[in-house]
Amino acid sequence: MPSPPEIRNTGGSLTWADRFDHIAARWGYRRMHHRVEPGLYRLGSPSPDSPVFASANYTLSFDALRSSLAGTDCFILVLDTKGINVWCAAGKGTFGTDELVFRIAVTRLSDVVRHRTIIVPQLGAPGIAAHEVLRRSGFCVQYGPVRASDLPEYLATGTATPEMRRVRFPFRDRIVLIPVELVQALPLTLIAAVLLGAFIDMGAALRVIAAVGAGTVLFPALLPVLPTKDFTTKGLFLGVLAMLPFAALDLSAPAAGTLAYLQAAAGLLLFPAITAYLALNFTGCTPYTSRSGVRREIFRYTKPLAGMALGGIALAAILGIVMVVNG
Repeated sequence: MPSPPEIRNTGGSLTWADRFDHIAARWGYRRMHHRVEPGLYRLGSPSPDSPVFASANYTLSFDALRSSLAGTDCFILVLDTKGINVWCAAGKGTFGTDELVFRIAVTRLSDVVRHRTIIVPQLGAPGIAAHEVLRRSGFCVQYGPVRASDLPEYLATGTATPEMRRVRFPFRDRIVLIPVELVQALPLTLIAAVLLGAFIDMGAALRVIAAVGAGTVLFPALLPVLPTKDFTTKGLFLGVLAMLPFAALDLSAPAAGTLAYLQAAAGLLLFPAITAYLALNFTGCTPYTSRSGVRREIFRYTKPLAGMALGGIALAAILGIVMVVNG
């Protein structure tokens, strides 16, 4: 006689340990360790007719789902997305058709529930081909709302309104991305600032700090008001704005001449390229862009940004040589 399918228990209430885990994840601490075990979970006291929801094995995704469903008797099927959230995992293919079909089979979901429906978050749709899931597993995929907080209303009405389908990227969602981006960029930024301050001047050190700050802090905060469509050109615009005060300071010196123009030009080439590159990184972690959009930006702008950076470095090298020659 076969053993019953393994089903883990979970709850709808978040503990202090859960909230600490979320803070650590937001700050990039042990980035790949915020996971739950893939498999089938029981929330409340579900029956064979209770709904089944799919989620990623990233704690923030899983916790957002289970806390939104507090008081609902249901099952949660957790896919192995390698600790990546639903949106990003759908883009990478780990929240995908193959993994969903595999997880349905390995958890023996068809022995647990009488119906053949599984509710997938809308942001996971890029990775899930519903017709393939139906053909290979017999389960029908329903795409739920964008936000887990809308699930109770979705369950009550059986439909997702246009408002629930609308993908937003509000200020609160953008600024929570700042800490992890800042932490990742901080070590190299500090090293560069110290080297530039020691071997060139404090102005160069402040420029690199301003360029990275613009790309990691100001860019997500100001995203909707920055002109142009592409993230890279938005970042380039912001990077130039951040460097203009330094250039104005160079050119306003009483003895400003050719060297001042060289210094200003080097700064306006090199540091906005850094800001634009950091802005380009955001294409992969926001719901603004599609997979094809991310690739398009990378192929279109990587070489021009590298050219700008090399041009700035070349001008800075010429400036250094001229200063040495002139004593």
